[in-house]
Amino acid sequence: MPLKTKRWDDPREADDGFRLLITRYRPRGLPKSDETWDAWNPNLGPSKELHAAAYGKAGLKFHWDDYRRRYLTEIRSQSATIDELAKRLAGDETITLLCSSQCTRESRCHRSILRELIERRLASLSLHAPPATSADRQSGASRSVGT
Repeated sequence: MPLKTKRWDDPREADDGFRLLITRYRPRGLPKSDETWDAWNPNLGPSKELHAAAYGKAGLKFHWDDYRRRYLTEIRSQSATIDELAKRLAGDETITLLCSSQCTRESRCHRSILRELIERRLASLSLHAPPATSADRQSGASRSVGT
């Protein structure tokens, strides 16, 4: 059930699992045959407006706390997708969130915020799950099935 983050052009590793591109924009000029991700969900990236306000030729144009607050407000509309990703993790699937090749500082990237949201949702699922019996653990019946 690991949740990892990388840049889209970081080499694929055997334990990456499902690689999900979470940028608003698809990398320019990259042929489909060279894609390094399994799926792309631009709605998990910052809006076009937030991206334009935050990034430009001079880099981040306002404080990280403001960016974080605005991204968290925007991402509320994606709660069903966040739930789905958390359920997939609960089902022992590994997911790697991929961001821009230009995004070199994970701690100042929306992928770190999204990871935190998914991990919180996963913890919430774990709290509400009925306890597994020893027979469930032996048969694997207590494992959730990811979508």
